[in-house]
Amino acid sequence: MRIILYTGKGGVGKTSIAAATAVKSAEQGKKTLVISTDAAHSLGDSFDMKLGSEPVYIKNNLWAQEIDAIYEAEEGWGKVQKYFTELLTSKAVKDITTEELTMFPGMEDLMSLLKVLKYYKEDRFDVIIIDCAPTGETLALLSFPEMMRWWMEKLFPVKKKVIKVAGPVAESLLKVPMPSGEVMDELDNLYHQLDEMKKIFSDRETTSIRIVVNPEKMVIKEAQRSFTYLNIYDFNVDAIIVNRVIPDNVNDDYFMVWKDIQKKYKDEIVQSFQPIPIYYAPLFETEVVGTEMLNRMAEEIFKSEDPIKIKFNGRAQRVDREGEDYVMTIEMPFMEKKDLNLNQKGDQLIIKVGNIKRNIALPRTLLDYSITKAKFEDEKLRIWFGGEKNE
Repeated sequence: MRIILYTGKGGVGKTSIAAATAVKSAEQGKKTLVISTDAAHSLGDSFDMKLGSEPVYIKNNLWAQEIDAIYEAEEGWGKVQKYFTELLTSKAVKDITTEELTMFPGMEDLMSLLKVLKYYKEDRFDVIIIDCAPTGETLALLSFPEMMRWWMEKLFPVKKKVIKVAGPVAESLLKVPMPSGEVMDELDNLYHQLDEMKKIFSDRETTSIRIVVNPEKMVIKEAQRSFTYLNIYDFNVDAIIVNRVIPDNVNDDYFMVWKDIQKKYKDEIVQSFQPIPIYYAPLFETEVVGTEMLNRMAEEIFKSEDPIKIKFNGRAQRVDREGEDYVMTIEMPFMEKKDLNLNQKGDQLIIKVGNIKRNIALPRTLLDYSITKAKFEDEKLRIWFGGEKNE
C-alpha cells in the first residue's frame, strides 16, 4: 500500500491537488481512497458531491471520505472522556462545558488519523491519499505519537500499578473516582495504535509527505519551516507541488507584474528544496471542481509520471563511525544556530528548534557514550558521541 499526505499553509490548494492525485491514481487501475482530515472539509466540494464519514464511491477504483472527527474521537476516547467528566464533576455540576474540557486540543484530528491505520490493516485499498489540515496542525498530529510513547513508557506502568493497589483507598479518602481497568486499557490501546501509526508513517517505502506551496513569500517561509520540522522527525518529503502558477501564454499587462513576482519566488523554491522534485500546477481559467477538471490538473502536474511513485527518498538522519567516535548527522535546512538547543538525558537526545521539541531515542550503538561536541554548519547538525563508555 502507498500512503501520501498533502500538507501546507491553509488556502494553498491542498484539497484540489490531493483529489487530483487520487483521480489519476484510480485511472491507472489502483483502488484509491482520498480522505480529508481537515475539520473544515472541502473535499466534497472538489468532487462537487456530498461525502460522508464512510468511503463514498466516486467512480471506478476511486472512493472519497470526509472523516467525522467527533464520532471517531468518541469511539476511541469515549471511556477516557467519560472518566475525566466524572472526575471534573465529582465536586461540580455537569454541563456541556465539562465535556468540551475532556476533549484535549487536537484529539479529534488525531482520532481521524487512526482511521487510516484501520484501512491499512484491512488492506482495502492500494493507495490512501490524505488531505491534511493546515501545516501547524499536521505537524502536531505527526509528532503526537512520539510524545504519547514517552508518557506511556515512563509513567503509564507506574500509574497502572499505583491505581490497582491504592485506587480503592484513594477513592474512599479523596471522594473522587479513580480510573477503572477499562479506562486504563483504552489508554493502552490508544498508545499501541498510535505507535503502529507512527511506524507506518515513518516507513519510507509506504508513506510520503508532499508540501503544497504557492509562489508567495509567506507561504514559502511556512513551507520551509514545516520541511525542517518534518526532517527532524525523519518523515520522507518526496515532492513539492507549486500551485496556481500563472501560465507562460498569459500576456495580459496586469498578470505580467504577477508573473515577474512569481518567477522570483519560483526560483527561491527551487533553491530552497532541491534536490527534492518540484511539480507545478497552473492557475486555471476556471474552478477546479469535478473529476474532469481534477484529471486535467493531475495531467498538468504529473504529465506522464506515476503520481503515487516515491519521488525522492533522502535520509534526514544517519550515524557514521569516525575513528573512535560516532557522529549523528541530522539535516536541518532553513535553521539558524541561535534557534537550536541540544541536550542528552539518558537514552534520549533532546533537540529544541524554536517552539518545537523532539526527544530522539538514541540508537543502541550510542547508548553507552556521551556527547563530546556538536556543530551546526551547512544546514546540518552534527553530534559527536565518544569518550569513556557510560557504566
